[in-house]
Amino acid sequence: MTEQSQPQKTAKTESLEEFQVEAGEQLTTNQGVVVEDTDNSLKTGNRGPSLREDFHFQEKLSHFDRERIPERVVHARGSAAHGYFQAYESLAKFTKAHFLQDPSIQTPVFARFSTVGGSRGSADSVRDVRGFSVKFYTQEGNYDLVGNNIPVFFIQDAIKFPDVVHSIKPEPHNEIPQASTAHSNFWDFISLVPESTHMILWLLSDRTLPRSFSRMQGFGVHTYRLVNAEGKFRFVKFHWKPLLGVHSLVFDEAQKLAGKDPDFHRRDLWESIEQGNYPEFELGVQIIEAEDEHKFDFDILDSTKLIPEELVPVLPIGKMVLNRNPDNFFAETEQVAFAPSNVVPGIDFSDDPLLQGRLFSYHDTQQHRLGSPNFANLPINQPVCPFHNNQQDGRMQMQVKTSRVNYFPNSLGQDQPAPSETEGYVHHSERVQGHKIRERSPSFGEHFSQATLFWNSLSAVEKEHVVEAAHFEIGKVEDQGVRERMVERLNHVDHELAKLVAMGVGVAAPKEVATQNHGQSSPALSQESLAVKTVKGRKVAILAADGVDAEQVTTIKQALMDAGAQAQIVSKFLGMIKSADGQEFKVDKTFLTSASLMFDAVYVPGGALSVETLKANGDALEFINEAFRHYKAIAATGEGVELLKKTSAESLQHDQGVITAKTSSHQSKFAKSFIEAIAQHRFWMRTLG
Repeated sequence: MTEQSQPQKTAKTESLEEFQVEAGEQLTTNQGVVVEDTDNSLKTGNRGPSLREDFHFQEKLSHFDRERIPERVVHARGSAAHGYFQAYESLAKFTKAHFLQDPSIQTPVFARFSTVGGSRGSADSVRDVRGFSVKFYTQEGNYDLVGNNIPVFFIQDAIKFPDVVHSIKPEPHNEIPQASTAHSNFWDFISLVPESTHMILWLLSDRTLPRSFSRMQGFGVHTYRLVNAEGKFRFVKFHWKPLLGVHSLVFDEAQKLAGKDPDFHRRDLWESIEQGNYPEFELGVQIIEAEDEHKFDFDILDSTKLIPEELVPVLPIGKMVLNRNPDNFFAETEQVAFAPSNVVPGIDFSDDPLLQGRLFSYHDTQQHRLGSPNFANLPINQPVCPFHNNQQDGRMQMQVKTSRVNYFPNSLGQDQPAPSETEGYVHHSERVQGHKIRERSPSFGEHFSQATLFWNSLSAVEKEHVVEAAHFEIGKVEDQGVRERMVERLNHVDHELAKLVAMGVGVAAPKEVATQNHGQSSPALSQESLAVKTVKGRKVAILAADGVDAEQVTTIKQALMDAGAQAQIVSKFLGMIKSADGQEFKVDKTFLTSASLMFDAVYVPGGALSVETLKANGDALEFINEAFRHYKAIAATGEGVELLKKTSAESLQHDQGVITAKTSSHQSKFAKSFIEAIAQHRFWMRTLG
């Protein structure tokens, strides 16, 4: 990372000793006055009234009373990390954006992932769209790529954004439900807005239950413009592809995790970075020549549509690595202010009416939420390049400007700061004309073909999950008319889909086909095509008790660590367990404080006493049964195989992800087979078979 590309807040790698030195510093007020007692307020006698002159008490309490700021209306619950972006090669042909032209530059970034509907205190694993926003601290200013993990959106025009969000949020009369679209208001709105149909298929899919942020795609959603030095523009769509592949939770896991570990995604991101398993994403673009704007059978300015990769391939242009956790959640993750209007020369907007509304709304909401137009002065929002303007005063102005002038033009300040005639941001110039009307373009009028494309592209398992999700979501709707409208809406996507959903929500199946399925598909839309068979970053539970076979535990832990996975010992109590030969192993989690939900695979090592203890523990048996129900890899060696015979994994079928070795002589071959099974992620044939 070059010196010029460093953010003003440089990387902070404190040692424990440095932290202890800081922790030993004297407590002071905000004015720097040393405090001699912060446990007792100033009183008249030890039982007398408190005194108004206690300035330390006043400051401490009044600051506490004002510590909360308005949470984001949407994307309130988020997690974030620092990192860098580096282009693969120069994109000067397409854009004059400097950070995309020099592959030797590592541009600092701050990426925030979030849920959309829930409050700050809601759970991570709920079924929801995920925000995927990245702030690039470039040498030409800050650029924000503000997107989601789904390439399309609910609506076409930003004027309806308040309506869709109001419908998603808890119902106003009783503030129920939290962080869920499974309620009447949402589906009432959706059933009356045909343009939402495509997005709804994505919402019901596994995409809204990501396994982790590091295994989740990101999309810019809108069509933007790239402009090169000659002024030529091309349309562009942005894609983030996780290098670990795209994987999801199953719905039962997601629901249970919301209670067992509501911080599941946040914890995973934090721990992965702390352990050096840095999340990596490849940035790709779909480039559309200006003259090809109207060559598709859909409008590229319609945010409810995507551009199939078979029509316009995604060109990889660079990689983002997230390698540092925030130093302070509030100061960085909570106060970071993203806005699509934050662009740099070479990146411009299209006329997408949803994007045009976001250009106003995001900046406006940041001023309200952070309480001042000076929110850009907060360290997490400051650009790394010099910035000068005549904007002064306002709440929390953090710059001390020394010039006597704050206007332009001026002679008293040598006409500074002055606009640049050579380097300034220039919006792409084009002629526009038309009548003032409130209408949609006819090219925005078709709403079902891409929903059908998405449905056709899913695997059999993914389709089954969509239907089950619809049964849950629409099944929560109290109004029969809304459920009927939704089934009819789905009948325009696919007749069989509508019949399957109707069966689970108490609605008569449609007898006629509303819209004929066109039969087209796009392999890139299925998660199966985006899987990467790697165990890097995976977590494996080792179930053990006193008397465990030490060699088997040590061998598999080392093999997993060498492959980039993490193994944790789970037992009845915390502390140490002693192996059959007297070695001691630290217990990382207990059956009470963890669950198979938090792991990607389960291993039971041998050791007669250990296995007999686990056989008598119902929690241990349920741990394995639950992992089996969630299609995860399960393994055992030695006497551990006998424990599996008491669970759902008793069939011991290798092709269903149950890997066993009865003797330690097969340990090396076993480890290889187990690691390959973990990389498979899920073994859906347990259901389909």
